[in-house]
Amino acid sequence: MHINLPDKLYYSIGEVAEAFKVNTSLIRFWEKEFDVLKPKKNAKGNRKFTREDIKNLQLIYHLVKERGFTLEGAKIHLKEERKKTLTNFEIIRKLENIKAELIKIKSQL
Repeated sequence: MHINLPDKLYYSIGEVAEAFKVNTSLIRFWEKEFDVLKPKKNAKGNRKFTREDIKNLQLIYHLVKERGFTLEGAKIHLKEERKKTLTNFEIIRKLENIKAELIKIKSQL
């Protein structure tokens, strides 16, 4: 899944949910379930997600939504094979970005 977010330091939960095409409640639920998600909160309690949080969300989304892991399975996978999974995940995302760019170039020809 390719997400489009502007380049900035912090993202609101609405921006993140829209980028992943999910409800904000799912993002809040995943925050409670997965220890790797720790968005900062302002004085009002609004969540502010960093680029690192977005990477973790992408990995969780990939495991749960795309690969069909259960929540418990995804938690175990993240704890046991986090480094290997993260490396493979980053390679897949880079290849998807290259593919999207090539398709865009092809359509312009």
